[in-house]
Amino acid sequence: MTEPITWLSTKEASEQLGITLRSLYRFIDEGDLVAYKFGRVIRIQQADVERFIRSSRIEPGSLEHLYPEMKRTGRGGGRSPGGAS
Repeated sequence: MTEPITWLSTKEASEQLGITLRSLYRFIDEGDLVAYKFGRVIRIQQADVERFIRSSRIEPGSLEHLYPEMKRTGRGGGRSPGGAS
C-alpha cells in the first residue's frame, strides 16, 4: 500500500521553508522544487518539500569563497592568538 499524499498550498510550503512566495515560485520555475497545477491551483507534496530541504543542505567547506580574508589571515597570517608578535 502507498501512503496518502499530503498536499501543501504555496503559502503553506513557503511558510514551512521560511521563504517568500516569490522565492518559492522561482524555485518551482527553475525546477528546483516540484509542484503541480490543478486548474488554477498550485500544490506541492510534503515529501517534495522535505526532499528539497535535504538537497539544499550546505556541505562543510563549500562556503570558503564567502570569507576569503579570514582564510588568508587565519592560517599562517603571522599573528599569535594573543595579538602579540
